[in-house]
Amino acid sequence: MKVEQIYTGCLAQGAYYISSEGDAAIIDPLREVQPYIDRAKKDGVTIKYIFETHFHADFVSGHIDLAAKTGAKIVLGPTDAQLGYDAYRAKDGETFKIGAVTIKALHTPGHTLESTVYLLSDETGTPKAIFTGDTLFIGDVGRPDLAQKISGELTKEKLAGYLFDSLRNKIMPLPDELIVYPAHGAGSACGKNMSRETTDTLGHQKKVNYALNPALTKEQFIKEVTDGLTEPPQYFPKNVQMNIEGYESINEVLKRANHALSPDAFEEAANHTGAIMLDTRAPEDFAKAFIPNSINIGIDGSFAVWVGTLIPDLKQELLIIADPGREEEVATRLARVGYDFAIGYLDGGIDAWISAGKETDHIESISVAELAAVKNPYIIDVRKESEYEAEHVEGAVNSPLEQINHHIATINKNNPVYLHCAGGYRSMIFASILKSRGFDHITDVQGGFRAIKNSGKFSITGFVCPSTKA
Repeated sequence: MKVEQIYTGCLAQGAYYISSEGDAAIIDPLREVQPYIDRAKKDGVTIKYIFETHFHADFVSGHIDLAAKTGAKIVLGPTDAQLGYDAYRAKDGETFKIGAVTIKALHTPGHTLESTVYLLSDETGTPKAIFTGDTLFIGDVGRPDLAQKISGELTKEKLAGYLFDSLRNKIMPLPDELIVYPAHGAGSACGKNMSRETTDTLGHQKKVNYALNPALTKEQFIKEVTDGLTEPPQYFPKNVQMNIEGYESINEVLKRANHALSPDAFEEAANHTGAIMLDTRAPEDFAKAFIPNSINIGIDGSFAVWVGTLIPDLKQELLIIADPGREEEVATRLARVGYDFAIGYLDGGIDAWISAGKETDHIESISVAELAAVKNPYIIDVRKESEYEAEHVEGAVNSPLEQINHHIATINKNNPVYLHCAGGYRSMIFASILKSRGFDHITDVQGGFRAIKNSGKFSITGFVCPSTKA
């Protein structure tokens, strides 16, 4: 028996490959499925089952494409959803054979109604591992408010109650020696305080995970898991619908995106298609030179989350500007969260644009020392409200990036504005959006809040760090 976690850091997502005696199963595959097919071919096994722990909100699963390409059966937990594809709806307690090993479906509603965990037993029938999806994370549990975005009849409190029962009745009675394999780790928006560890024993989680504390009453549990939940990204319910109803094959999506455009053709497309020009280069490179009206969301940051937060329409056409050689990576990562309509990329990147004599813009960027020399600077802190409340530059205005459309009307186009986030990634996104909307007096602060705080040149205030004088 082989069990392998295939972890994708940019999504903080774990998929799983299990094989035994000629058979294989994949749990919660990503949308690009060829790596799973290649892995099975290398091992000389046939993918028999594709298990889905639930209808994912934070990414588009690869279950449909993988089934179409391999003939494997999609297995879901109990659900009444109207599916756009063939799948087997497992009964609670039903077992499935993969070679000499067995997987048992345990229905665990709470994160969502159909949430199901899969218990793996070895050739001797001894339980060895549990694949918990978003029901149980390392150090946390799945948030219970996402399904209510799909069904108005549910409340987060009702779902949290279901989750409490699922944990107590289905998971906590299992052996302490089980390895817990969750669907996500730290960085995912599917929970609040996940560990950076991506596996653990169930016994250790029973000791350290607040949600498995046997002294916790149901009422206390409900309060604990529902307190402090932030609004999920707007694309989450849309990804759920894609995972239920089906989607276009990723092969077709990448074929459409893999359209190299000369600078002239790129400019023509930008002027006549209504596509958003998405510049995925590093913030510091974008600041130096970019195509006017393009938006910067760097591929090496929390790319999928910010695309999903700031571009409301999954069917919005996109034109990609990327470092040469990374265009397909960008298109793939867009498709992972349902943005299937990239229609081409700038061949040769920004250097080709500049070489063609096309117009560029830039964003002023200054050091903390230069900012300190500005008299009464108007500083906008684009971090989350919780970050700002913990500690911030005295006098800075908080305008979280995710709320930019609510705050933009309060910014005076005629006055200089100095932007910062924690390190520079989010503030450059914010700056690029302002620039695209006609704000010309925008300056980004190099190094963000970390550099500002470490400089000792500004008074810092907040709940964590009291005000001090430089």
